[in-house]
Amino acid sequence: MAEKILFLTGKLAERQLKRILKAMKPDFSYKINQIGVSVAALMSENIIMRRVKVDETFNKIIIPGKFRGDLKKLSNYFQIPVERGPEDLTSLPDYFGMDNNETQLNESDCLIFAEIVDATTLTVNEILTRAEEYRNDGADVIDIGCMPDTEFSNLEEVIYKLKKSGHKVSIDSANYKELLRGGKCGADYLLSISEKNYDILDSVDSIPVLIPSQPGDLKSLERIIRKTQSMNRDFLADPILDPIHYGFVDSIVRYKKLRSMFPDIKILMGIGNLTELTDCDSVGVNTVLMGLVSELSVSAVLVVQVSNHCKNSIKETDQARKLMYFAKKNQRLPVGIDESLMCLSNRRLFRQTKDEIDHFKLNVKDRNYRIMLTDKKINIFNKDVHLKGTDPYDFYNKLDVDNDSSHSFYLGVELARAQIALQLYKNYNQDNELNWGTSLKKDKVDLLKRPKLKSTQGKKNDN
Repeated sequence: MAEKILFLTGKLAERQLKRILKAMKPDFSYKINQIGVSVAALMSENIIMRRVKVDETFNKIIIPGKFRGDLKKLSNYFQIPVERGPEDLTSLPDYFGMDNNETQLNESDCLIFAEIVDATTLTVNEILTRAEEYRNDGADVIDIGCMPDTEFSNLEEVIYKLKKSGHKVSIDSANYKELLRGGKCGADYLLSISEKNYDILDSVDSIPVLIPSQPGDLKSLERIIRKTQSMNRDFLADPILDPIHYGFVDSIVRYKKLRSMFPDIKILMGIGNLTELTDCDSVGVNTVLMGLVSELSVSAVLVVQVSNHCKNSIKETDQARKLMYFAKKNQRLPVGIDESLMCLSNRRLFRQTKDEIDHFKLNVKDRNYRIMLTDKKINIFNKDVHLKGTDPYDFYNKLDVDNDSSHSFYLGVELARAQIALQLYKNYNQDNELNWGTSLKKDKVDLLKRPKLKSTQGKKNDN
């Protein structure tokens, strides 16, 4: 028997909810109960329990996403499950059409080495602080970058204190002595080891990252891999990813050849040559690279975030590796799973139609301003006015807030958000920050409590 669902809604959203459910053509039956409040945020547990009558034919109740209250209390009262729907009604099809994979995107099969490229210029405490930030962003190994012709006098102290803080540590240097010093004082990994400095491994227990003796020399990498295998020693191999127009495609081919020659070895890929040396936002580059990493079963990536356009590379790579792992594990495309890597746009754009906004306007009986977007305009309206524009300045001197500085400030913020959403094809939902994916960490919302008043909503200070 098909499931029967009761949807609770407010006055202003009722028509939109009806239209969306009708368009969905769901395989469940449903009823909509408009409970007499203007907006969902005004609902409370007591209002719902007083005004809603449920018979035994319903399997569940879905309440608006902006409701703040105790779902368990309501479920016990009505004796059927009560669920919170999406905050934005236009996301209702996704709510029913997809599983919520947010809690599932926490697995991966690829380590992130995060390089502190300027470690030689930092104090020990600065390195420890940076390492903690990188770990919080998703790094598994802290890579200590050593600079040519720059003495690293406190290398041993840095490694000791990083290890004491619970970090895995790699030393990244072209200097023979620095690699030897790092290995002897407990570095977990050495970047990089070739035929030229292979004898370092006789003196240390660190795991080497093996590279070709010369750029593009896959044969020398093959020789050193076989030699290390014969010693039954753990290692990673890195054929080196080159920048675009400097051997990029050929370097990808080398990774493919290496994987074909050695199906089971651990491979590392340094991705900074692409992210740092390409003029585009790093999030898309990191995502595609992690798709490549997933197909090649690469075991680790070396991430650099130096340039301004790469400041979130570790977080992006962390999210991308989880996305690709989930897609690979479930044998599906990496689409329709998670939008955290869509920082500038949304996969699906939701805009109100002119008729929907006109309907909202007819039902508004107060002077509070509502802001909604159509495909090409910002709409701001209350019971008295309905204005349209594309820029906050289009509404200057047209809104009756001259004597209310708090409301003026609030509308300025919201109209600026609306303008950004209109220009970047992002979704806009009044009173909520725009979604910037991994670029901006959002505070967790306690769904059992009503939101705190914003500073502009508090009582004015007359002092």
